[in-house]
Amino acid sequence: EWKAMKEWLDKQSKGSVVYVAFVSEAKPSQAEVTEIALGLELSKLPFFWALKTRLGLADTDVVELPDGFEDRMKGRGVVWTSWVPQLKILSHDSVGGFLSHSGWTSVGEAIQFEKALILLTFLAEQGLNARLLEEKKMGYSVPRDEQDGWFTRDSVAESLRLVMVETEGKIYRERIKEMKRLFVDRNVQDK
Repeated sequence: EWKAMKEWLDKQSKGSVVYVAFVSEAKPSQAEVTEIALGLELSKLPFFWALKTRLGLADTDVVELPDGFEDRMKGRGVVWTSWVPQLKILSHDSVGGFLSHSGWTSVGEAIQFEKALILLTFLAEQGLNARLLEEKKMGYSVPRDEQDGWFTRDSVAESLRLVMVETEGKIYRERIKEMKRLFVDRNVQDK
């Protein structure tokens, strides 16, 4: 499976791909999957999405992509619905950003491989993690409506473009590289 993934990633420009993955316990709802998918489409960015359509055999609430989405995205995006080697994907040169739930393991992996963080939280401490990352300019949270907490396809697309390509988002791309020295330097960690 990695061979097929790598072949697609190898065809993409350096730093252009958004890797999309959320923790296995935090499967987005059908409405959220639809907004994420349409946001990816609107962003016009290449993407690799590790999509959990269900949380295990007992999960009968299977999520689906919008009608025609995969056909429209053919060549520009990949949706992978089984296990993926996240570290291999994040280490690939074509990946420039990571749309993540902001769990600490994923954040650490993004920092290790210097991938800009776009944050879309779903559970418990993820919101607190995202606030800290935003405060330090290490990640940018997809804006949500303050009344109902909802996000839209437009907010997903705009957030992805901001962090991945726009001048105003350069701070997020640069800060993650600066933080790598702090997070992966064994001498710093030992002190």
